[in-house]
Amino acid sequence: MMITRYTQWLFTSVLLLPVFYIQAQTTSTMAGEYYLRGVMEVASGFKLNPDATFQFFFSYGALDRYGTGQWEEKEGKVILNSKPQPARDFALVTSKKVPGNQITIRITEKNAALLRFVHARIGPGNTAEMLEADQKGMIVLPKQAIDSITLLFEFCPERSSTFSVADTTHNYFEFRFEPWLMEVFFRNFTLQVDKEGLYGKHPLMEGAEFHYNK
Repeated sequence: MMITRYTQWLFTSVLLLPVFYIQAQTTSTMAGEYYLRGVMEVASGFKLNPDATFQFFFSYGALDRYGTGQWEEKEGKVILNSKPQPARDFALVTSKKVPGNQITIRITEKNAALLRFVHARIGPGNTAEMLEADQKGMIVLPKQAIDSITLLFEFCPERSSTFSVADTTHNYFEFRFEPWLMEVFFRNFTLQVDKEGLYGKHPLMEGAEFHYNK
């Protein structure tokens, strides 16, 4: 007896139905809000959505950071991934040679309260020390040979942005924040599942194990 393509498709669909049901059931069961427990003065957690997307938040004092992406449950673990992290959190606005015997690094930002939290280091330089910007976003130092500038935002200490200086005669450099400065990026970030919720590392804080209760 000949088996039509429709019959084959119908047979295959029936076999796959339990698989799809189990996957949907797992996603539905794991979906929810998971809040960090046991860390004073810090509010943080994950929201796992039924459509397999997630939101992350972190709040400490005046500092707020966030992240988004996709999640999946696999073998008793929740795995988080987001879009790739950009190479830099700052953008070079202008670089030029100006009169004077100084090197000036300037940060521009509408929210002036953030400017003093930027730190910079020049290379090759004679020190690895990070220099702090003033309340106007200015860092001024004696004129010297320079081939790179590294910038770091104090509220995002886990990553820095390095720029090569194309013209070593330049002594004025102006930068701005990129829109994703406060965003947290995930690459196979894994949390274990238990009866209370989730546990494992935190994307921003040091420590081997944190608990996130549902």
